[in-house]
Amino acid sequence: MLDAWGPGNSRASSGDETRVIRASYGPNIVYTQLVARSIPKWNENERRWRVKLFYPNGALWMAAVDDSYEKASIENIRTAGLPVDVLEQVDLKHRYPQVNFEGLRWAVHERQAGFLLARRACQAVLEGFLAENGAYRQSQITPGEIGGRKMKPLRLSDASILEADVYVFACGPWLGELFPQEIGARITPTRQEVFYFGTPRGDVSFTEDQFPAWVDNSPTRFYGIPGNQWRGFKIAEDTPGGPFDPTTGDRMVTTEGLASIRRYLAFRFPSMKDAPLLESRVCQYEMSLDGGLIVDRHPACDNAWLIGGGSGHGFKFGPALGEHVGQLVLGKASVNPQFALARIKAGATGPGQRERK
Repeated sequence: MLDAWGPGNSRASSGDETRVIRASYGPNIVYTQLVARSIPKWNENERRWRVKLFYPNGALWMAAVDDSYEKASIENIRTAGLPVDVLEQVDLKHRYPQVNFEGLRWAVHERQAGFLLARRACQAVLEGFLAENGAYRQSQITPGEIGGRKMKPLRLSDASILEADVYVFACGPWLGELFPQEIGARITPTRQEVFYFGTPRGDVSFTEDQFPAWVDNSPTRFYGIPGNQWRGFKIAEDTPGGPFDPTTGDRMVTTEGLASIRRYLAFRFPSMKDAPLLESRVCQYEMSLDGGLIVDRHPACDNAWLIGGGSGHGFKFGPALGEHVGQLVLGKASVNPQFALARIKAGATGPGQRERK
């Protein structure tokens, strides 16, 4: 295992404290099935590594005027065998009086969903890998030259080389930089601001015991996570931001971003109107052009795989995705056409599709 700055570092797409895990993906049942496979695998990994990573406090996907996405999600979640409820506005107001449901019609409530400790999980993967006699080096790499459909040894930043039978490149926002011809602009890192606000003193209504992870699918989509191991009420806008350099980009939030999130917070969660900002982050989505994953063999060689395009929603699939990649490497599975690199035309431009996130 090689990583330039270490698993869960602040530059990585999975470097923030938490991530939502939910199965609401509209008509796209493939992602719902990935979540259905990942949830028991997250539980299995917790037991294996003896560390708490998954908080199944539920997930609330709130529908606005156009609720076609939520209706399709309900059908696919049930098909995948996950427990789900439909909550009408009267139910929502009764269950969650801390929310102003103006403009929202109903909600998908996923009982087995919740949130994951992202940064800690990345570290746990490394710890588990080392416990099984894996080897880790912190190093920047340069992909090897390709000849005869085979990638030659990697060059490391300490001037050494590393040779392997198979190479798997899961490089997040740097995948396009490492493979400019094969990936290039098919994946674009975008700047995303995340905020943690302090809840009212003694008020437990914004803890994970009282409130689920949530997505407000209004025309401007927001999401949030309560609790966060007492770090505050996490909230962010779920719209791809502008292009961002994940290596050198400034990670201070903007006054405009904070003002926008405060307006939303005051509207949707009135008791949090004047909540103090406790922490903030600038993260990134590595947005593929259609918002979907890329899981495919390098087009010019047989011993390298390119894994990326998380687009703000890839982390939760980690266990199922890793399992699938392992099967691909061992020749026990075929590339899913929905994840194939060829589906995204090299010259295409534009933001990733919002509905997949």
